[in-house]
Amino acid sequence: MITLKSPREIEKMAESGAILAGVHKGLQKLIKPGLDTWEIEEFANKYIEDHGAKASEKGFDGYKFATCISINDEVAHGIPRKGLKLKDGDIVKVDMCVNKDGFESDSCWSYAVGNVSDEIKKLMQVTHDALYLGIDQAVIGNRIGDIGTAIQKYVEDQNGFGDVRELIGHGIQPSIHEAPNVPGYGHAGQGMRLREGMTITIEPMVNTGTWQITDRYDKKDDWTYYVSADGTPSAQYEHTLAITKNGPKILTSQDPEADQKYML
Repeated sequence: MITLKSPREIEKMAESGAILAGVHKGLQKLIKPGLDTWEIEEFANKYIEDHGAKASEKGFDGYKFATCISINDEVAHGIPRKGLKLKDGDIVKVDMCVNKDGFESDSCWSYAVGNVSDEIKKLMQVTHDALYLGIDQAVIGNRIGDIGTAIQKYVEDQNGFGDVRELIGHGIQPSIHEAPNVPGYGHAGQGMRLREGMTITIEPMVNTGTWQITDRYDKKDDWTYYVSADGTPSAQYEHTLAITKNGPKILTSQDPEADQKYML
C-alpha cells in the first residue's frame, strides 16, 4: 500500500533521517583498519538509542542487529561479526534503519578502509554519483523507470560496471519496506508515476564486475547474505527521500551544505 505523506509527516521522517545521518557521520571517523565490525554495531546502536530512537532492523523478520555490514564482494545483508576486523584496502557498506516517534528512515553508505585501490575509489564515486542521478529523476510526473534508467545507463553504459538487479529500493513509511519497488535499473517512461507525498529509498548497488549476485552461507553465524557472483568488490549508497512540489528532498543527508538543493 502506498500512502502519501503530509508535510508534517515528511518533517518527522527527516528528524529520524537526521539521527541516521549522524550515525554515518560518526562512522566516517570510526572506520579504520583493525576495527572490529562489532564495534560498528555497538556505536550505531548506542547513537540511535542516545538520540531517543530505535534501530528498526532489530526484530524485523527475526533480524537481531541494528546494522547490516557487508565487506568487499559482499553486496548486502552481511551481519556484524565479532572478531571480524577490517583490513587496509577493504570497502565496507553499513546499512541501517531508524525509527523516531514512529517515523522511519533508511540509508546505506560505503566506506574506504585505509588506503584502497584506484578501482575501489572509482567504484565508490560511480555508485555515489549514480544515487544522485537517480534522485534527480524523482520528481512529480516522472515514472519509477526514469530513476532506474538514469542509474543503469551511468553505471553500465558509461562506466562498464555491473548494476545489481535482484536488490532494489522501495517505498518507506509507515514500515521500512512499503510499495512501490524502486529498481536501480529499468526503462524510461515505464512504471508507476511519481506523486507528491511519496517517500521512497533509492539505493544503487554496483559491482566492478558482473551485475549478478549469489548467496553465501556462513555456517559459523548460520546466516546467508549476498555476494557478487564473480567475487568482485561491490558498493552501495542509499538515501531516503520525499517527492515534493519543490523537487526531491533527501531526508537522510549527511551534508546539508552539499545537498542544499535537496533539503526541505
